[in-house]
Amino acid sequence: MSGLNESRPLTRLCTWGTLAACTAFALLPILWGISTALKESGAAEVFPPQWVPRPPTLENFRQVLLGSSLARYLWNSAVVAVVTILATLAVAVHAGYAAARFRFGGKQALLFLILATAMIPGICILVPVYLLVTGLRLHNTYLALVIVYTAWQVPTAVWIMRGFFESIHPELEEAALMDGCSRLRAFYWIILPLTQPGMAAVGILVFVYVWNDFLIAYVLTISDEMRLIQSGLYLYVTAFGVEWSKLMAASVLALLPPAVTFLFLQSRFIQGLTKGAIK
Repeated sequence: MSGLNESRPLTRLCTWGTLAACTAFALLPILWGISTALKESGAAEVFPPQWVPRPPTLENFRQVLLGSSLARYLWNSAVVAVVTILATLAVAVHAGYAAARFRFGGKQALLFLILATAMIPGICILVPVYLLVTGLRLHNTYLALVIVYTAWQVPTAVWIMRGFFESIHPELEEAALMDGCSRLRAFYWIILPLTQPGMAAVGILVFVYVWNDFLIAYVLTISDEMRLIQSGLYLYVTAFGVEWSKLMAASVLALLPPAVTFLFLQSRFIQGLTKGAIK
């Protein structure tokens, strides 16, 4: 017993040391980006780099916000992300409920096929998607982006919501049905409010995916008024070089919405994923 007690401080020290190293590794690029964003253009290219800019300046943030189309890119990404979340949830909650409660032939095979579509790399079907979008004359529109993003996110969302519905006892619905509720009313009034953590988890996953996507946004938009934030950041990489200070300032501003969203909804996100993973 004494040997076990003596090993606990060492185990705890190794655990905290590993966590600290992983945290530092994850935060290092962010801190470096913030440091570069606070430097003048010339100071950003000095080697060896200076971690603390002297003097720090907010001019890069002012220029990317007021002197470029960054605000428009942020607005476009927000609109597409919110509409995609609503569309994905509208499909996923109903499909997930049906997969959890109803029995029908070929259900497992169908669910496997739905999940298999999420494993296909997006770049493999990007050309057919582009041809379909242009053929329907939806290129460079919000609708095209929302449809493609929703189709990409629905399979994962269905599986998450299915697991979450399976964690809710069917007795709640049976009691509502015995009280005279129809199945639809029992679903919308009794079951659906209990799935808020699951819907929050799906919403965050979809938001982060849409906000961070570059490939689809770059291919399906062409005008400056329709670009999303990630494809807009690429404009700071020019044929004459990279505007590092402005690029980092724009990147820091682009990082804020998903970071703030996760900060406020992290408890619901973790609760939704854990409850959706087990019965």
